Amino acid sequence: MRRDLTLVLMFIGSVGLAGCGTLSGKLGTDAARMPAPQPAVVTATATAPEDTNTDVPGSVDASMATADPNDSLANDSLANDSLREDYDPWENFNQKMFTFNRQADKYVLKPVAKAYDVVMPAPWQRMIDHAFDNLRFPVRLVNNLLQQKWSGAGREVARFLINSTAGVGGLFDPAGDYWGIEPSTADFGQTLGKWGLGPGPYLVLPLLPPLTVRDALGLGVDTATNPLAYYTPFVWDGLGTKAGETLNDRSLNIDRFQGFEESVLDLYSAVRDAYLRRREQRLRE
Repeated sequence: MRRDLTLVLMFIGSVGLAGCGTLSGKLGTDAARMPAPQPAVVTATATAPEDTNTDVPGSVDASMATADPNDSLANDSLANDSLREDYDPWENFNQKMFTFNRQADKYVLKPVAKAYDVVMPAPWQRMIDHAFDNLRFPVRLVNNLLQQKWSGAGREVARFLINSTAGVGGLFDPAGDYWGIEPSTADFGQTLGKWGLGPGPYLVLPLLPPLTVRDALGLGVDTATNPLAYYTPFVWDGLGTKAGETLNDRSLNIDRFQGFEESVLDLYSAVRDAYLRRREQRLRE
């Protein structure tokens, strides 16, 4: 009984560790996509503190306070703000979980990743990242097929064959570097969206990346079908593999995440809106 309980706790720990790393990776990726903060735009009849006026998603420009109700652009902006609010009915809970995840990353994962960064050269980290990405090929391929994205499925097959051979088992990316074959982005949450399932509310869970209810379902399916689970079937091997992947990913994103965190005033809103916007964009692809 104690042995079973220990295995369960270790599995939960590995999922949590993966969540912290995935969260940091997503924040870092969003950092490269988001515009830099801009100075406040304040009208003569409305003032607001400078720290509330940026172009970062989720913030409100002070000029909106005196927008002409007949201005179609202003109305569109207000409608978009309202839509974002509807996405996050559980904001109080999500804010607490977001703070908890940031603390876990700050005091546990980030210090370990910094130590790892010292002993593991960056080129080796990228090779490890390529290898893990290559092993996730079946998940992307299946979801491309389910979404009838034949071009994406073809690119995934080509990348896997080239990188598994010329790329020495996926340690290098000659498919992208030399043949210009770009990777596709496909997951089961996206597949559910293509099939007509709405995203549901925005959701932040302890030690997991930002999600919607739909994407949480998709994450569970993708995790269950990840071939890494079958290459490392034993609990201890699986935990070690997941911990290594998470640590390597966090180390690669240390500087990028730091820059993103310092560039915004409301990190929670910035992450939420960037995530929702990116998911909507992927559904249109």
